[in-house]
This record gives sequence, structure tokens and C-alpha cells, in this order.
Amino acid sequence: MSEFNNVTVGIAANVYFDGNVTSRKVTFADGSFKTLGIMMSGEYTFGTEAAELMEITAGDILVLLPNSEEWLAIKGGQSFNVPANASFKVKVNTLTDYCCSYL
Repeated sequence: MSEFNNVTVGIAANVYFDGNVTSRKVTFADGSFKTLGIMMSGEYTFGTEAAELMEITAGDILVLLPNSEEWLAIKGGQSFNVPANASFKVKVNTLTDYCCSYL
């Protein structure tokens, strides 16, 4: 999907890691939401409350999922799932655009 229709977008950005990761909340008519964001090159550890689907729309990252010892290469057009109440690591190789859905 390349666009969302009939949504509300929050004006204020969510800013993490000294501004190297940012996102904005997109709320749908049914009350569900996603975040759209950008990650600059670097290494980051994220925590989840809800299960997430991370869709990488552009860029190139490595991700280390919970209970795994193997880094996965993910590039634009690919996605990965993260369970609720978990922590995962990301190595961002190039400026990366993403969409996060909360499951």
C-alpha cells in the first residue's frame, strides 16, 4: 500500500535516540493506528508493548529479533514481526523509511 486514506496524522513527532529516529502517528477511522518514521544510520534497541509488524519501505537494516542469535538482513519492500513485551536490536546501514503496525 502506498498511501492511507481518511486518516488523522499527529503533528508532533515522536523523537528517539537524539533525533536519529523519528515517527508520526497515523490514526484510522476505526481508532487503530500505525506509525510512519525514519531511522538514520546507527544501532538502536527498541522495546515493544504490543506485537508489531515493521515494514521497511526504503533502506537497508539488520535486525536481531528476541530469542535469536542471527541478524536478519531486511531491505525496502520487506518486513518482520516482533512479539509483544519484547526487545529487539536494529543496525541501520542507510537512511531507512518504515511503517509500524500494532497488532
